[in-house]
Formats: sequence, structure tokens, C-alpha cells
Amino acid sequence: MLYSQTPASEKRRLLRERLRAGELVRFPGAFNPLSARMIEQKGFEGVYISGAVLSADLGLPDIGLTTLTEVAGRGQQIARMTELPAIIDADTGFGEPMNVARTIQTLEDAGIAGTHIEDQVNPKRCGHLDGKQVVDENTALKRIRAAVDARRDPNFLIMARTDIRAVEGLGAAIDRAKALVDAGADAIFPEAMRDLAEFEAVAKAVDVPVLANMTEFGKSDLFSADQLRDAGVQIVIWPVSLLRIAMGAASRALDTLNDEGHLTSRLGEMQHRADLYDLIDYPSYNQFDANVFNFQITKE
Repeated sequence: MLYSQTPASEKRRLLRERLRAGELVRFPGAFNPLSARMIEQKGFEGVYISGAVLSADLGLPDIGLTTLTEVAGRGQQIARMTELPAIIDADTGFGEPMNVARTIQTLEDAGIAGTHIEDQVNPKRCGHLDGKQVVDENTALKRIRAAVDARRDPNFLIMARTDIRAVEGLGAAIDRAKALVDAGADAIFPEAMRDLAEFEAVAKAVDVPVLANMTEFGKSDLFSADQLRDAGVQIVIWPVSLLRIAMGAASRALDTLNDEGHLTSRLGEMQHRADLYDLIDYPSYNQFDANVFNFQITKE
């Protein structure tokens, strides 16, 4: 009832344990706290919190307009609603190395299990758009070192995302991935890989887990979890998928409302009230009320 019963430190420890065991962990993207509960209910291993989704939720493009306060606040709301570990997108760390350090401690305080810091210039842009620019290697490494030095919980997962593949090619991405691992990154997020062979090449080049971003309409084909596991990937995210499906359904419902004047024909597509109450654990709240307000006022 209310929020997760598993402390953030335990979520982080369990995630680290699964990664050390060589498991593949699946992190669908939650677009709000309720969808995080559904991800848990459906049996996934973690929840991803996308910077693109947080931006879109505010009606903004994903170009680095959100602030650390906005991201950490929404991240806390989502992370505390599930027993699963939550990984969040921290873009370029919200500033220079000292800002990156503050970002890590703020996200720790928000109950997040891990984050990734990328090597794009500020303001960044969506990783699957053309025209990206990346910082020099020294700047990228400073961001990761700052993140690692600032971390208080050793199980907080610090991932390094590199967007250099789209700018300088796969070889440059592998070289940068190795350097980021040497700087202390716990995992590598190689953005916009073209095929399974590229994921496999990165996974073979580093001795830390590799993350695959299976975002729709991007540079990468949409591989299955099994295919990615076979290529050596250990973390898979579907960052915007649930938001895209939900917004598509909402758009169709509004069209129906315009055309038909009611939504009777769409009832079969809706989450039933009973399913919503089950997801938010409505009976526990009723029981709590009954246990608290179980007195009677009697006349003397």
C-alpha cells in the first residue's frame, strides 16, 4: 500500500546481483507511476525512465530542456511505486563535472537504482536523430569520473552512454566505450547501433554489461530480447514504447468521440475499473481505513 516496501539500496543490490550472474534484464519505459506498477505486475525485471518521455510529458522536445529537479522529482514518483529497480536517463549530467556529481547524489536520494550519462554536447538531441555532436574524450571521461566519485551507494549503477557511433563510426564507439569503462563506468550504452553484429562487437570489447536501446522508428532494428542476449547484451530498454502506444490509443479514442459522440465502441480497449483497482491495490486502502476508523461513539 502507498509505496514500495523494498528499500532503494536493496533494489540496487539485487540489480547488481542479476547483472553479475550474467542475466539479461528487461526495462520497459514507464511514462508515469501507474505504468511502473503495471510493468512490475507483468513480470519484468526493471523500470526505465526516459528523458524523452519526461520531456514529452511536459510538452517539450528531447533537447535538454528539462532540469535536474524535474527529472529527479518525476523519477522519485515512479521509482517509489514499484518493487523493481528503476534506471533513469540523466542526459549529459545537467552541467559540468561538479553538476554531474550533484546529479548522482540527487538521483540516489530519489530512490533510483542507476543512471546513464552521455557524451553529447549541450544542448543534446534525441540519440536517433541526425546532426548529433559529441564532446571530446577528455570531457566525456570527466563526466563519468565525477559520477563515480560522487556515488555514495557502491551499488548505484553508473552507465556511460556514447553517441559517437553516428558521428565517427563503430570503431570510435568501441574505443570510447573502453575508455569510459577505464574511467569507472559500470555498464556501456552504445546508442544507435545499426545491427546485432555491432552490439556484439561492443559487448566483446568491454568487460561490463552492455545496454541496448530498442526504441521504435530509430536507427536500430527492433531485435528481440533473445537475439540481444545472444549478442552479449545484458540490459534492454524500450524507452518510449508504452507512451507511444498510450498516446496512439488516446488519439483514436478522441477521433471516435468526435465521430460517434460517445466511446461505447471503444470499451473493449479500455482498462476496466476492476483492473485499475487491482493495480493500485484499492482493497488495502479500504482495509487500512477500516483498521484506523474502527471506533464507535456511544452516548453516556
